[in-house]
Amino acid sequence: MPHCLCIGHGYSARAFARRLKGFGWQVSGTTRSPDRARQMEADGVHPIILDSLDKEWRGLDEPFAMSDAVLVSAAPDEDGDPALNTGLLQRAARSAPQWIGYLSTVGVYGNHDGAWVDETSECRPVSARSTRRVAAEKAWLAEASDTRQVHVFRLSGIYGPGRSPLKKVARGEGRAIIKPGQVFNRIHVADIAATLLASLKNPAPGRIYNVTDDEPAPPQDVVNFAADLLGLPRPPQVPFEEAEMTEMGRSFYGENKRVRNLRIRHELGVDLAFPTYREGIGALWAAGRAAL
Repeated sequence: MPHCLCIGHGYSARAFARRLKGFGWQVSGTTRSPDRARQMEADGVHPIILDSLDKEWRGLDEPFAMSDAVLVSAAPDEDGDPALNTGLLQRAARSAPQWIGYLSTVGVYGNHDGAWVDETSECRPVSARSTRRVAAEKAWLAEASDTRQVHVFRLSGIYGPGRSPLKKVARGEGRAIIKPGQVFNRIHVADIAATLLASLKNPAPGRIYNVTDDEPAPPQDVVNFAADLLGLPRPPQVPFEEAEMTEMGRSFYGENKRVRNLRIRHELGVDLAFPTYREGIGALWAAGRAAL
């Protein structure tokens, strides 16, 4: 039975694991949270609780060596990529997963003043967070070879069950922040899982993929659409300059671009289930409050 190790078993990894288990895979995932470990067990995923004192993640040597696929979703920090910093790949040099997927972000492109970008476009990271992602991508791609089948997936803003504008609007927390010309791409978590599965079936070592929807849209359009579905008043418009936001939230508005997804369509044959926010949010609304 094939086995996948998820280094960082977060929202996207959980969706991918569900797909894999439907095809008879065994899945293990790392976490630092006992509560998350119990949730993973309920999902049929074997939890590996990382010991905060084990800086080299020795407990991953055996799971990594026995894995046919490895998904890396742990984010880099000020010291770099945590998985690479442990020396895990060097210790497991004799193991050869058929596929390694690294989850990155379209934030690596930085600001292109609303122009279209694809996987060949220049990376112009604005925030320290995105700069660290660029460095992490390069480090993982340096491992790409016949025995290190590394693929990079640049994800747009992720939404799906339990994580959508519907939830914020229903709670009265939705905001329509207006910055003229600003657009964002988004991606439903189910389409992330489908793209990862398509790559697993058709590996291309060293390849980079934008995992994003078809329609970059102003953020206020998305919030207004959610409010209309719920039959609630549209949130008041707030000029960007006057909006109360965290430093991280404000940094997102400094990165304006439209992201193309032609590579996942043409090379991997991905047919997005939710090509725009309208299909995705509409499906969540139709599924009922539990999916908000």
